[in-house]
Amino acid sequence: MTTLYQVELTPTSEADRTAGLHFRSAAILLTSMVWCAFVLRIAVVASSFLRIAAPSLDHGQFGAEMGWVARSLALGHGFSSPFFPSTGPTALVPPLFPYLLAAVFRTFGLYTAKSAFVILSLDSLLSALTCIPIYLSLKDAAGERLAQLAGWLWVIYPFAIYFSGAQVWDYALTSFLFATCFCLAKRLHLQETFLVWFGFGILYGVAALSNPSVLSMFPFLLLSALWKVKRVGRRWLLRGVVTVIAITLVLGLWAIRNVRVMHAASPIRDGFWLEFWAGNSGDTFTSNPAWAHPASNPVELQEFEAEGETAYLAHKHELAVSFVRHYPLLFAGVSLRRAVRFWTGFWSLQPNYLQSEPLDVPNAFFCTCITLFMVRGIRHWWTEDRTQASLFLSMLLVFPFPYYLTHSSMDYRQPIEPQIVILVTIGLFGFRDWEDLAKNRGHERLHTAPPFPGADRHESSSGSKATSIACSSGTHAHRWSGRRQCGI
Repeated sequence: MTTLYQVELTPTSEADRTAGLHFRSAAILLTSMVWCAFVLRIAVVASSFLRIAAPSLDHGQFGAEMGWVARSLALGHGFSSPFFPSTGPTALVPPLFPYLLAAVFRTFGLYTAKSAFVILSLDSLLSALTCIPIYLSLKDAAGERLAQLAGWLWVIYPFAIYFSGAQVWDYALTSFLFATCFCLAKRLHLQETFLVWFGFGILYGVAALSNPSVLSMFPFLLLSALWKVKRVGRRWLLRGVVTVIAITLVLGLWAIRNVRVMHAASPIRDGFWLEFWAGNSGDTFTSNPAWAHPASNPVELQEFEAEGETAYLAHKHELAVSFVRHYPLLFAGVSLRRAVRFWTGFWSLQPNYLQSEPLDVPNAFFCTCITLFMVRGIRHWWTEDRTQASLFLSMLLVFPFPYYLTHSSMDYRQPIEPQIVILVTIGLFGFRDWEDLAKNRGHERLHTAPPFPGADRHESSSGSKATSIACSSGTHAHRWSGRRQCGI
């Protein structure tokens, strides 16, 4: 005999079982993605870690400024010396990756092959794990099919493989942290607990300590979530205050350290004006001339040591502003070239330049194709659902702006590469799965409808009923498609 208790619990149990199956299926899928991505990246690590650890005068291949600061930390000299000689305390690079690399140095040895293999493997793992926020960011907004395609595209994406498996830098760490923040921000408005909002602020602060370039997107992500909260009549202002307090606590601690040690206000790093001057010194042979940096020019390094970091950067600030004031048209023209390079990889066709950068031509072709599919993707998404697309569009407009002013290359866009892959996926495959699925559901409802009573006796009446059900199915399919487009 079926009791009322059993009747009430049966639908819930079936729903739980269905949800459990979906969760296990997604877990298996994501595990497969992560493992495949990790194996591909480890193959690159195996062919590059000995090159990274090869003995050299300054071990510049081992992370350059990041590696030199990590060396100082590992030797117990504190966060200092961003160049090979000992130059004193610094705020030239953000702190997160140097501390991670210093921990590797302490455990596996300074500039050893083991350390190179371990740090590149960690980068590869972080890059592989980025499949997860990519998949989740697209699943609710565009469906399972596109989410899977985006995840698998990241698995084989050349930039993701190269910059994690062959370069010692913060690329993979920042990409993973920012992709996670981006994914969480799209669901933040659903969270009632203020602790979740506080945690989001903490996580975003950690991402900024990896690379402060991601801070430009924080207001957009937070305001988007708060607008959705306000729209349903909940307390939005307090949630925003809690999030801002959290990120301020994380960044404030490092900012206080910089003020006390460097005697200058620099919330995360102080190297902007050095980069600005390097890109606006009058030399346009490359986007970022090597001679403008103390790491590769002994004359600049001597000036850095003699003046100290704060005074040296203040001097570069003056030079950069003076150059822009005297040559505003040149600055505007070079900034436009930097914008083109950021999205296409193209800088110059001069024979001398191409001889020094032989991979620029194939790289420009690949980057241009990626950008075209990205633009197609954001256009499709904007047409289907402006609410979902607005965050991506704001990212494309805001994030690259500092690099238009300083210098640009493919490595500078790595923090937003996961979001670019999402847009490329939409550009390649579109949203046809939404429309097809809606049509299929309407078609199934039409042909699986139960027979009408008295169909033989009232043929004309049954025909009108069938027409009514067909219209109802089509309407339902249309409404379902609309809800999917809004991410419900």
